[in-house]
Amino acid sequence: MMEPLNVYASRLVNKQEYFTPGHKSCQGCAEALAVRLVAKAMGSNVIVASATGCMEVVSAAYPHTSWGVPWIHVAFENAAAVASGVESAYKALVRKGKIPDKNTKFVGMAGDGGTADIGMQALSGALERGHDMVYVCYDNEAYMNTGIQRSSSTPYGASTTTTPSGKVSTGQVTWKKNMAAIAAAHDIPYVATACASYPMDLIQKVERAAATKGPAYVHILSVCPTGWRIPTEKAIWIGRLAVETGVFPLYEVVNGKTKISMEPEFRPVQEYLKPQGRFRHLTDELIETIQKKVIKDFEKLKAKAQA
Repeated sequence: MMEPLNVYASRLVNKQEYFTPGHKSCQGCAEALAVRLVAKAMGSNVIVASATGCMEVVSAAYPHTSWGVPWIHVAFENAAAVASGVESAYKALVRKGKIPDKNTKFVGMAGDGGTADIGMQALSGALERGHDMVYVCYDNEAYMNTGIQRSSSTPYGASTTTTPSGKVSTGQVTWKKNMAAIAAAHDIPYVATACASYPMDLIQKVERAAATKGPAYVHILSVCPTGWRIPTEKAIWIGRLAVETGVFPLYEVVNGKTKISMEPEFRPVQEYLKPQGRFRHLTDELIETIQKKVIKDFEKLKAKAQA
């Protein structure tokens, strides 16, 4: 499979660790890897507001922390509100001459529950107001920290503790919310999708987001071996399959212009679904329904890129 077009294998990666080893994430957690890569891309001159969720729990058990940069634990629903508030306070202090302007970056981060569900109002407000900040959603497609309950980012057919599969249920009955498209609809200057299985692509997109003047949104597919019911060593492989099948396309929206980072191979979607315990109950008919939706959605994305 060819690499994304905007990847440069020879580029140097920041060797400094701002999200350090020793945290308590599950074995094989691709979300922890994504956080590590985002932290590398953002660098040391940053203030992070992190919502309650897996990464808050594993990285900041008092009195210890895995964060090497200023980091604020905030409530489940208000990572974007706190990040935008800190950004506004910083600008006010600079304007009044109380602190020098060091071009500090501001980051809000949360999972899909804290972004697509309970945090939607704060995120939409921050994007609409035009705050100079980066918002990162780590999308593991359910409320993993509290017991694998469905979120609006849970894909169709997935079995969770609140949408269990059974004799009269096929699991999740709604389609995954398209948060990247919702963010782009706010007419912000930068939106991107990424996956830790493609680390160079992810790093470059976060660097672009950080360099953007105004709000930027990065949506990262974060494979969860525990919730997705896969072997711990298969997280990176599953993430690559999500991209290769077209289930999770990689793209950017720069000043309203959509740019596809790589064309999927469109391997059969069943290659992505079958290894995951959460999809093991799906019939051939349901898999075909998902396959058609994946093709249809990518054609819509491609049409935007060609517009």
